[in-house]
Amino acid sequence: MREKYFCNITISGLPGAGSSTLGKLLARETGWEYYSGGDFMRAYAIEKGLFNGEKTVHHDATVYSEDFDREIDYGMRTQQGKEEGRIYDSWLSGFMAQGVGGVMKVLVHCSEDAVRVDRIVNRDGISIDEAKKHIFEREEKNGNKWARMYKDEWVKWVVNKGKIGGDEKIDFWDPRLYDLVIDTYSNSKEETLRLVLEKLKSG
Repeated sequence: MREKYFCNITISGLPGAGSSTLGKLLARETGWEYYSGGDFMRAYAIEKGLFNGEKTVHHDATVYSEDFDREIDYGMRTQQGKEEGRIYDSWLSGFMAQGVGGVMKVLVHCSEDAVRVDRIVNRDGISIDEAKKHIFEREEKNGNKWARMYKDEWVKWVVNKGKIGGDEKIDFWDPRLYDLVIDTYSNSKEETLRLVLEKLKSG
């Protein structure tokens, strides 16, 4: 039997894109261990009193120090290079896997923002206006923080490797950084799972 090229998977996606749904389905299908960066960070924030645990919505990354963010992100990168049979679901998991062998980097996105908003409304039980604020303000705050934090890594892992030009804006969810890109607006969760499994098998 041919040895599979991919021994770990990262799933990246902005809120409402369906990364958690895909990650859990993949774990059930493959038997691989599922790691949710969002769940881990939420639990940490609640434990440290940085976030109200009674709220259903997630918080933005500005509640953590940059040192803590780096510790978690680089810890994930180290694990990706050493462990096998793991599924990493987090905003930056695909970026942190740049240059790490054997990792299949999946990007899920939803081309219709209204659908993303509706998913968050249903998931968290909040209003449409709250969901919009939650999604788009969070994206802006997180993106700005991480672009500042990881500008050197962006140059080393992305620009110097010829993946994206140095004159282009830092975008951790640029499709050119991923092995597989799936629009969850035009693909159901079952179809999305099938696409990933086919890619995993073909290597």
